[in-house]
Amino acid sequence: MGFLHRFEHILTRLPEVERPRYALSFSDRIKWTGFILVIYFLLGEVALYGLDPRAVDLFENLRAVIAGKFGSVISLGIGPIVTASIILQILVGGKLIDLDLSNPRDKLIYSGTQKLLAIAFTIFEASVMVLMGALPGLNNDPHYQLLIIAQLTFGGILIIYMDEIVSRWGFGSGIGLFIVAGVCAEIAVGAFNPLPAVKGEAVPSGRIMAFLYFLFNNQTRFDLLVPILGTLLVFAAVVYAESVRVEIPLTYGRFRGAKGRYPIKFIYASNIPVIFASILMANIQLWASMLERVGYPLLGEFAGNRPVSGLAYYIQRPHPVYSPDFDPIVALVYSILLIGFSILFSKFWVETAGMDPKTVAKQLQSGGMVIPGFRGDIRIIEKILNRYIPSVTILGGAAVGGLAAFGDLTGALGGGTGVLLTVGILYHLYEQMAREQLFEVHPMLRRFMGELGI
Repeated sequence: MGFLHRFEHILTRLPEVERPRYALSFSDRIKWTGFILVIYFLLGEVALYGLDPRAVDLFENLRAVIAGKFGSVISLGIGPIVTASIILQILVGGKLIDLDLSNPRDKLIYSGTQKLLAIAFTIFEASVMVLMGALPGLNNDPHYQLLIIAQLTFGGILIIYMDEIVSRWGFGSGIGLFIVAGVCAEIAVGAFNPLPAVKGEAVPSGRIMAFLYFLFNNQTRFDLLVPILGTLLVFAAVVYAESVRVEIPLTYGRFRGAKGRYPIKFIYASNIPVIFASILMANIQLWASMLERVGYPLLGEFAGNRPVSGLAYYIQRPHPVYSPDFDPIVALVYSILLIGFSILFSKFWVETAGMDPKTVAKQLQSGGMVIPGFRGDIRIIEKILNRYIPSVTILGGAAVGGLAAFGDLTGALGGGTGVLLTVGILYHLYEQMAREQLFEVHPMLRRFMGELGI
């Protein structure tokens, strides 16, 4: 008991970003969000000292989702944070760790455990990436290797606390902000870069710029616009899916005549499941590379930065359908696995994030909300919520996985998963910013909404 008590004390005493003691204004949140975004881009330009210039990016296809710039101090990106979240979600969701997230003390322990795991995975992934040759030191010098591990660990811990700053002082979360920044930069460069991909060539590397180049030379290369079309289609599909919802009518007992609606969105678990699925696939590739380098290619073999056999081969982002290297079997297996993982993590997220019917019913009842025509019995509310939440959890998870796979198969700029996440994150960011602006114009509304538990 003494050890457990001390461990719990450590978890609840980890350094953390202080929460604001007053309601932040819209402009304050914008400033903090912009400040962290600038820091993120600056860190992406800080190259790892001692890195072998011949290093190859093993996760090039997942770089937008990992939200880390290869060769910089933030090469690990959000990988350790999301990996820690996956592990903790599984442990809590599987009841291997008994925590009641509606209890403030258990919630504090959960937060501390997640942060401790994220730091541990930062050190672990930094060590594996360096020692297994993904980020090798010059001449395999052990001194350079230790220095690179230290730089990666420092950058990873900075990302953890930057995420916390955005979550508490800015808009959205740091994870979402960094993904959006990386994907938007990749889309802009992939579409409009006027510079050639290889020195000495004349064709620009940007898809739109290359199309215009061939057009001016009396050639039409519509295949160059397929990734642009894929990006736009995923964008439109996500915006539509975000607007689809079931609204359950509610009345508020303490304020006569006060009515409201509880929206159950089609993408109920948001884009969190596909982030988890993508990071899980990235971790499998990391382990596959590590096992191959120690002489046990149990998960697959690699040629350069791409797997060529085994499980790692089938979970890599496939070549687009118009590519001569397109493999329909890989595309099918990848799509099925991505959709399956998205459904699985969607269910885990709903259960552990307090979005399940039982928890939502308890929140509505404690806020004095009842469904018109029914008694205020929590079992009635839970029964009605049970008609919708389990179904939209599975369908929404399958939808985001399917959209991400479709974007990957069409070669969408930023990757299908990256575009999906970016649109979803921006949509929720817009909603949060609009809400904050409303509260700033009508301060009393914030208190009223707080009382409703909304």
